[in-house]
Amino acid sequence: MLTAVLATATVAATTLIAGPAVAAPPGIPSKATAQSNLNALTVAAESGSGYNRDLFPHWITISGACNTRETVLRRDGSGVSVDSSCYPTSGSWYSPYDGATWTNPADVDIDHIVPLAEAWRSGANSWTTSRRQSFANDLSGPQLIAVTDNVNQAKSDQDPSTWQPSRTAYRCTYAKMWIRTKYNWSLRLQSSEKTALQTMLNTCTS
Repeated sequence: MLTAVLATATVAATTLIAGPAVAAPPGIPSKATAQSNLNALTVAAESGSGYNRDLFPHWITISGACNTRETVLRRDGSGVSVDSSCYPTSGSWYSPYDGATWTNPADVDIDHIVPLAEAWRSGANSWTTSRRQSFANDLSGPQLIAVTDNVNQAKSDQDPSTWQPSRTAYRCTYAKMWIRTKYNWSLRLQSSEKTALQTMLNTCTS
């Protein structure tokens, strides 16, 4: 009987270890905090021409040979091993946007929750290059997440009024991350964007 119990426990533990990690960037707020942050954001029309991705330098070195992208791949992946250049040689990545799991890091993009172009139009056009670099490589808040590459590419620079994760179960979390990022960086939002965020936030239970 004890042998059977131990065998069952071993199988359960193996399953937990082998299962894909659910990407969880730091600083995702509670529903109440996200609501407070949303209420505090300035609503205004987007403005600012002249966007260029090079105005937001990334990816930068974070530690040793690891840059921002590689750091997020290690954080969000399961069983990730890297070589001397910090490039993943094994591991798996679960994309919470669409529910897909990948074992090739080339199939994974690091998404800026608030896209760089969206940030530019929402106030980052007046920032210094140093501040834009900090924003583009922000590991302290819920701004970067590993997701399926073509899903990230389809999202492009859209805000939640025109793009939301296909997994409806993740929309609450996505809204909280978007709101928190705009709040942390004092970015504006459009009226349609705020309406969409409020609708998504209303689906949250906590």
